Amino acid sequence: MIKGTKLYSILGNKCPRCHEGDFFITKNPYNLKKFDKMYERCTVCNEKFDKEPGFFYGAMYVNYALTVALGVGWFILIYLMYGFDPMIYVVSFSIVLLITIPWMFRTGRLVWINFFVKYKKDFVK
Repeated sequence: MIKGTKLYSILGNKCPRCHEGDFFITKNPYNLKKFDKMYERCTVCNEKFDKEPGFFYGAMYVNYALTVALGVGWFILIYLMYGFDPMIYVVSFSIVLLITIPWMFRTGRLVWINFFVKYKKDFVK
């Protein structure tokens, strides 16, 4: 990944402004006690992450789009492997969703904030 791209910030759990500080407190999305805990501000450039009350409600729409994309991809995979068997799809997709919930939550928030915050190569400390 190239530093300075939105993908670098999203997949690397980095501040969208400086790409140096972490966005979430823990790097592991499967630490279920802390997977949703974010820093209030970037530890490097002091960018405020929670712009206003309710700012991350929009991340639910991103999360929904990611879930639909995963569901369609999973359906195609199951269809190619087993043919059309709704029960196999529902059970296996439910398991996949349970496994990916923490990752989807974090990715939705990182995508959402990257819509609004631009990368600045020379940030002020």
